[in-house]
Amino acid sequence: MTQQRSGPHALSVHFDHHVVPFPTRYVTSVPVCLPAQSAAGHDKDRQSSARTFAIRQVAVLEAAGRLSDVVQDLDNGVQLALAQMPRGVVIDLSAVLEGADPAAVKALAAAGRHVRDWPGIPVAVACPDPQVREVLEADPLGGHLIVRASLFSTVTAVLATPTVAVECLHLAPHPTAPRAAREFVTRTLLDWRLSRMIPFATLVVSELVASSSINAGTKIDVSVVWDAGALRLTVADHGPVLSGQPTSDLDLHGRALTVVAGLSRAFGALPTNDGGKVAWAVLDAPQPSFSIHSRRRSSRPETAKGVPLVSLPGNGQGNQLSQHHRASVKL
Repeated sequence: MTQQRSGPHALSVHFDHHVVPFPTRYVTSVPVCLPAQSAAGHDKDRQSSARTFAIRQVAVLEAAGRLSDVVQDLDNGVQLALAQMPRGVVIDLSAVLEGADPAAVKALAAAGRHVRDWPGIPVAVACPDPQVREVLEADPLGGHLIVRASLFSTVTAVLATPTVAVECLHLAPHPTAPRAAREFVTRTLLDWRLSRMIPFATLVVSELVASSSINAGTKIDVSVVWDAGALRLTVADHGPVLSGQPTSDLDLHGRALTVVAGLSRAFGALPTNDGGKVAWAVLDAPQPSFSIHSRRRSSRPETAKGVPLVSLPGNGQGNQLSQHHRASVKL
């Protein structure tokens, strides 16, 4: 995936995505010691560790020790990494002790939900233990993961996945931001020959941008991604929200919640390292009549017309809706 990386950094997800900020930063390779859980037969002095670093725009979460001690932190780390839109995410278990607890392997397999709900960014596991690999591949959620025996083969497999079309827009927290976001999404979908999705996608992005502008009051990054019949809309803000609510919540109420929930197959929020969040929604979208995977993104993200220019630091980076959904939102 080739994506513009504006560096969204820290939030949490709806439904089965509960997030506690992972104590490392993407690309920064800093070892972090995590207190070991005490249990019968476990060495109380044993510690597990985790760190994050990057290989060719692939975020790698490296763990050591017992999987049961670090699996939750790895899942949180995956969510923080996804918020920064890397080429892919790899969980490296090369230094994890053998004989993993089946419950811990099951919890690791749950990371497959991120691939299911966040299309376009592969998540993979490098694991030398063949029994763990077998369990992961057989699990309904684990089946969404790329599973290989070594870190090298896993990163290679991630880099071999198709890149997807991505368009980005930078906005200021201005009253015209929702309108600018709608116009941006309209132009993008027309270009991708996904015009039938315009009424639904523009409603969703408008509500997400309006919520971000009101509640966070920071600069806003909007991105649109199409992959494998799914259209992903993301709206990132930066820094603590103005009203003081936790960043683990997608702050939508009333009509906004009805619109987003009614038109999306999945939605939620991811944490960012700067205390902000990435609100996201995924809509089912039909396959266009031509491939857009070969499109190359422009070297600079678009800036909305009629909205004050915001200069952002960067780190280099379908199905038809049912009649019920159509009736639930007044177009």
